[in-house]
Amino acid sequence: MRKRQRRAAGAVIGALVCAVLGGCVGSVSEKAAPAQTEIVFEEIALSDGVYQAEFDTDSSMFHVNEACDGKGTLTVADGKMTIHISLTSKNILNLYPGLAEDAQKEGAELLMPTEDTVTYSDGTTETVHGFDVPVPALDEEFDLALIGKKGKWYDHRVSVSSPEKMTEQGAKATKTPGEETGAAEEAASGEAEKTAEAEKKVELEEGIYTIEVMMEGGSGKAEILSPALLQVSEDQITAQIQWNSPNYDYMIVDGETFYPVNTEGNSVFEIPAETFDVPVDVIGDTVAMSKPHEIEYTLTFYSDTIKPES
Repeated sequence: MRKRQRRAAGAVIGALVCAVLGGCVGSVSEKAAPAQTEIVFEEIALSDGVYQAEFDTDSSMFHVNEACDGKGTLTVADGKMTIHISLTSKNILNLYPGLAEDAQKEGAELLMPTEDTVTYSDGTTETVHGFDVPVPALDEEFDLALIGKKGKWYDHRVSVSSPEKMTEQGAKATKTPGEETGAAEEAASGEAEKTAEAEKKVELEEGIYTIEVMMEGGSGKAEILSPALLQVSEDQITAQIQWNSPNYDYMIVDGETFYPVNTEGNSVFEIPAETFDVPVDVIGDTVAMSKPHEIEYTLTFYSDTIKPES
């Protein structure tokens, strides 16, 4: 499974992206694109130039290619920033710097894909979609919607951080010994965090699976059906959570409210399930008492129990 698409600072990026990211991009083939969407850029402290920067997303199904080590090529020019990212395949057709709702409006200027060649650690190569994404600010989340081959738009939040200046040859700019030591310590810490996070990510083909789920919290009377159904689409992983009661009228996951997908029998919800092997905080609202009550729970999805649905 590997994916990616867009363009804006193409002349600079096309020449430097291969050198900047090594195996990430071997070549970039650009497609014609409309004028860039209006973006409000905050005042930035970076000087004009090309940087290597981390690109983080809110989804394990939408991220830069593994060959890129979580990074993209950030170009700063005239007070504006654009990051070129190579995705994991060609499944994502367009990006939009904003909300999915606005991307579908007439006149919306979509980000168009480039075709990037990435080289993996085993020496194999693959052509994937890449995009030039406007960056309004560093170290702050911003909206970036996407559409895949199924024709449905999805909202996402992304961020760009830790820019490192690149030379014209694509190498990192020289640092003082003190800066090198600090950078090495920070990099080691960051790599440890990334390793721990990577252990929680699971790559799955599209389809329907089952997964064991453990719920904790509440009074101990509530239970959920386990194993639960796990549905993997091109951009989402959702779990079907079935309670042992018909009295749950909504759930809250990561600040978003979800309502039952059934009208009879025990309450059933379809919620995002993109974090595995660690507890995820959720809220279930029950109307079983005299007044509705929101009750806090945790759900843990165990990745080593995932099986294709028979």
